Amino acid sequence: MKLPKIREVIEAVKALIVGPYTSKFPKVPHKPHPNFRGQPKYNDKKCVGCLACEEVCPVGALAHKDITDDKKNPKRLMIHYTDTCIFCGQCEAACISDHEGIKLSNDWELSFFDRTKAEETIEKELALCEICSSPVACKDHLKWISEKIGELTYSNPTLYLSRLKSLGIIDENIISALRDDGRSDRAKILCARCRRETTLTTK
Repeated sequence: MKLPKIREVIEAVKALIVGPYTSKFPKVPHKPHPNFRGQPKYNDKKCVGCLACEEVCPVGALAHKDITDDKKNPKRLMIHYTDTCIFCGQCEAACISDHEGIKLSNDWELSFFDRTKAEETIEKELALCEICSSPVACKDHLKWISEKIGELTYSNPTLYLSRLKSLGIIDENIISALRDDGRSDRAKILCARCRRETTLTTK
């Protein structure tokens, strides 16, 4: 019979005194290292729906769906596919909202019996173009831009009107006052294409 090596004997003695090296999961919940890169999670209060995270995701684990059927309540659905994610952290690094809109967590136990449930979603309120009804941006994103550029917000009708509506102080007379001059189409929340067309149109 082959005798154990001295190193193996030492490890066996340590295991008897200290206990085994492996964790006691699943009997005891496993606590990962603080720097462990686990499942990215959206922060509904911080995320502005800008899609920067989706642009940099190398495996396409992030996506969005704009729901515009209800013109009074359009929404952008932000989707994270857990089963596709490689937990690289690029989404958190690219987040414009101080890296807080989507953030890596310590969640690592991500097994699913039903793969269709391997996703996380949040909803963000959309602003639609008042002419063609195409999505302009999430309202939180427009608010974020307004706060970043400060007084320059007043040079852009889309940002200006979005900001007033978010503050609850929109005055419809702003639009009606321009009708006599024939350029009321300029004082609207518009997408880039319609903004260009209304700017080039002369009356």
